[in-house]
Amino acid sequence: EAAENKYPFADVAKFLIFLFAITVASMISSSILWARWEPKGKAHILKQFKMKLYERAAIMDLECYDNPEYYNEFVLSIAEAENQVNRMLTLIVQLFGGVTTLVSTGIFFLVKDKTSVIFVSISFVGSVLLSKKINQINYNLRLSRNPLERKASYINRIFYLSDYAKEHRLNPEISDDLVHMFEDTTKEIERVYRQNALKRFLICFGRSYICNDFIPNILFMLYLVYKAAVLHSIPYATVIILYNSSGRLKRGLRIFTEVYPYACENSLYIKKIRKFLSDNPKIVSLKHRHLPKEPKAIELKNVSFAYNEISGNVIEHMDLVIHPYEKIALVGYNGAGKTTLTKLLMRLYDPTEGEILYDGINIKEYDLKEYRSHIGAVFQDYIMFGATLKENVGLDEAQYIDSEKAKVALVESGFGERINSLAEGMNTNITTEFSESGVNLSGGESQKVAVARVFYQDSDFMILDEPSSALDPIAEYQLNHSMMIAANQKTVIFISHRLSTTRLANRIIMLEQGKVIEAGTHEELLQKREKYYEMWKAQAGQYISVDA
Repeated sequence: EAAENKYPFADVAKFLIFLFAITVASMISSSILWARWEPKGKAHILKQFKMKLYERAAIMDLECYDNPEYYNEFVLSIAEAENQVNRMLTLIVQLFGGVTTLVSTGIFFLVKDKTSVIFVSISFVGSVLLSKKINQINYNLRLSRNPLERKASYINRIFYLSDYAKEHRLNPEISDDLVHMFEDTTKEIERVYRQNALKRFLICFGRSYICNDFIPNILFMLYLVYKAAVLHSIPYATVIILYNSSGRLKRGLRIFTEVYPYACENSLYIKKIRKFLSDNPKIVSLKHRHLPKEPKAIELKNVSFAYNEISGNVIEHMDLVIHPYEKIALVGYNGAGKTTLTKLLMRLYDPTEGEILYDGINIKEYDLKEYRSHIGAVFQDYIMFGATLKENVGLDEAQYIDSEKAKVALVESGFGERINSLAEGMNTNITTEFSESGVNLSGGESQKVAVARVFYQDSDFMILDEPSSALDPIAEYQLNHSMMIAANQKTVIFISHRLSTTRLANRIIMLEQGKVIEAGTHEELLQKREKYYEMWKAQAGQYISVDA
């Protein structure tokens, strides 16, 4: 255009120098942004975002894990957290780039030929509408795939985690079944894709080839040639500049066609995450009362509980009083409600009917954190964390663990000799997942560490769910002896299917279908010759004469 209009060379040179300076400044600032600020800023944002998710996950009610729909939402929120941070940063960068291009190139179009903007606008609007449709389809596909992909991920974990390795070797049929299950799940995922394949293809074709190619390229070029060759309303130099600039303007506007629907899709995921973050737990402190300094009685009044409406009550109209310092054994066949009862006492769940009182006050009125802190528990499905032995004993006191106190707790649980064989002692990593010098404990050793947590915590109320199930008879006797000494001034509830252990209890409570059917000492229940007697006879009758 400068040559066609015979502009002075000095003016052209000044413009080129100015353009060169802007380009260099843009390159330098862009390098600083992406090499220095972007990684640091993204890491900080992602950290804060995930911290909020982890904090929310840590206070989720256990019943949320029992709800597949809610659990899928939870998994989706965690899985999409990093993606959403990356998407938002990408959107911001694209938005600023689009605005810059739109302003600089758009002004030129308006000055040279206002009608040209119509072609770009039609392309823009059509692409936006079609992109919005395709992103809604993608979002619906993601929701449909989520439970299927979670199932496929579960099967994937089974094949590579060491926890399942022995079962695979001893039961190769399991691997075959899992492979078939994985194939079926994959086919189901493929079916979900196929349901929308044609619709997605047609929309993508319309967006890519009609809105983003045919209209802004072919039709626009025909219009410019007509204006220059037929109407002679614009010079050929302007035709070339407008056509070449249309590419920049098209890319700038295309950013908006992508950013808007992309932002709409992103907002759908963010809506899920915000819902997860805004959901408040149902199990909360009603009045934040402080607990009495001395152990008090716990009383269940007409307590019933069901995990959901379909399963029915697991605990049925139960009345029970647990006195301070009492040692109680809960016995009963599988599914009797023993573990569920302890979860209610710990306020991991709230009764669906009735109330639980501590010192005559509903436990809902006590400060939840303080109430749970006065309970030391060993769960039947305890886990070992990928941390040091000391940290696995101290748990929530990880930053301020008393090493000597933790060691004493381990000795009391029967783990004392094993400590001496560990090269790094209390600082030995449990599991080899993060440290080559770590150790993988046996089932019995892990259980002793789990029991040591209760001794270390020094709570006035102990709940032990099958605390010696993985121990040999001698280790079980030693552990029981240690527990009775350590728990002398504590209230203890323990669940055990080994009735030799129940003899240590002051009172044995036998449950059946969520109800208390027998209660008393070991000798009293044997004399009744009812359900407990039958259970005892089935276990001890092989070694001694029960009747005698």
